[in-house]
Amino acid sequence: MTALDAHSFPALGTTAVLIVYPTQATDAARAVLEDELVAIDAACSRFREDAELVRLNRSSGRWFEASPLLLIAITVALRAARLTDGAVDPTVGRALRLLGYDRDFDQLVPTGPPLQVSVASVPGWQQVQVDEAGGRVRLAVGVELDLGATAKALAADRAAGRASVATGAGVLVGLGGDLAMAGTAPPGGWVVRVTDDHRAEVDAPGQTVNLSGGGLATSSTVVRAWRRGDDHLHHIVDPATGRPARGPWRTVSVAAGSCVDANTAATAALVRGDAAPEWLEDLGLPSRLVAHDGGIRTVGGWPSELS
Repeated sequence: MTALDAHSFPALGTTAVLIVYPTQATDAARAVLEDELVAIDAACSRFREDAELVRLNRSSGRWFEASPLLLIAITVALRAARLTDGAVDPTVGRALRLLGYDRDFDQLVPTGPPLQVSVASVPGWQQVQVDEAGGRVRLAVGVELDLGATAKALAADRAAGRASVATGAGVLVGLGGDLAMAGTAPPGGWVVRVTDDHRAEVDAPGQTVNLSGGGLATSSTVVRAWRRGDDHLHHIVDPATGRPARGPWRTVSVAAGSCVDANTAATAALVRGDAAPEWLEDLGLPSRLVAHDGGIRTVGGWPSELS
């Protein structure tokens, strides 16, 4: 296996990681990654007053002229909803806001007074209309989108692909728990440590795997979490209740052909709960599920070294 330098920096409320093989192409690849991050933040942030998504969420049932990138991001989110039968649904924006996730996570107060939030399903992805030919989007009145479940993974896929094409190098891009790889992997593959928290040290409990391409995503209920009164809250919302998912798994990691597909499956697995292992197995997706007590279950051919 080849040891390569990882370059990391804050981005999108999390940490961006870039690894390039050969390393001489790192500066050019980083320029591409930074350009993609600026663009996706301007289009899809829920916390910037000047972001397109914020303006769309305030459009109150009117057609909204959207940039090509926002249209792509919404189309990807709606595809994720269809593929998961609504387990991953972009119309969770209002639910997240009412649960207290109303600003960049590093600015979120970790503890606070109890919340009085009624249990109710989110509006549903069918309340979003996209006119691709006209470059427009319309949300039903009262619908607020959150694209966090897929936009970050989309940015990783786009940045890795663009950087590899621009440099001719193999590129790994990590955004939080979402990893995308493009181009030729280094000898021995991309070496990745799979843990509950992407910020953990290399000796943290977890598993080291080797990857040759595609995407790997880890979704967890223990990283972006906060408390309100006695309630432990996190950012994975069950669309059926508008509340944080309460299944048996604290973390799910999935490998797929793209980071978007891996992220979609990992997030849906946390929502699906007990039914997740069979669902992932049926899809043939190598997956690692960690229960709240630390017990581990693997499905879909996830081996000790994933290649």
